[in-house]
Amino acid sequence: MNIVDVIVPVYNEEKALEPSVLRLRDFLNGNMPGGFRITVADNGSTDSTASVARGLAARYPDVALLHLDQKGRGRALRKAWLESTADIVAYMDVDLSTDLNAFPLLVRALQDGYDIAIGSRLLSGAQVQRSFKREFLSRGYNLMIRALFWTSFHDAQCGFKALWQRTARELIPLVKDQNWFFDTELLLVGARRKCRIKEVPVKWVEGEHTTVHIRGTVLEDVKGLLRVRFGGRP
Repeated sequence: MNIVDVIVPVYNEEKALEPSVLRLRDFLNGNMPGGFRITVADNGSTDSTASVARGLAARYPDVALLHLDQKGRGRALRKAWLESTADIVAYMDVDLSTDLNAFPLLVRALQDGYDIAIGSRLLSGAQVQRSFKREFLSRGYNLMIRALFWTSFHDAQCGFKALWQRTARELIPLVKDQNWFFDTELLLVGARRKCRIKEVPVKWVEGEHTTVHIRGTVLEDVKGLLRVRFGGRP
């Protein structure tokens, strides 16, 4: 049995954090027989997010708080994954927009021999509810990835990923991005180093509230793709 450390990166999520962590904890209790930990990675929140997380950690020994003074999802995942002592490290978005029933499938894929397992909203069998704008941008972005890198995976951005901790230690030092492009760059580095990547179709419902600025994120991601494509191979 493998211990799983699920990272939940957050920025100013004081209202959503507690119900999401409690829901996630209930699910993991019934579906992770090897044991689990939930690490709330608070990257620079200016509201009471850190206080809420500390309260949860005080009540539940399987919940921990990791606080970073600077923003950046990639920065939070980098620190959390490299410092984790679990066998498997994972992450998911705090809104739990991806159906949790797919999470054991990610863990099972790793146990079956894959190095990285990711949720996919673009694979056959996925069920997705989101705006036309976000669907269009997502499909366009992932088509660009496949055109530039000839990758086999379909959805680099889904906030629902797991990998062996030893794989994280191998790949993360080669990843430069500290923000939203971190996911994509990790997969591209992994693909170049012949990691076995498993995609699992997921059920995904767009959250009502998001702190993601779509235009800025798209520009950042495109710049990241061009940097990785033409800036040399790790």
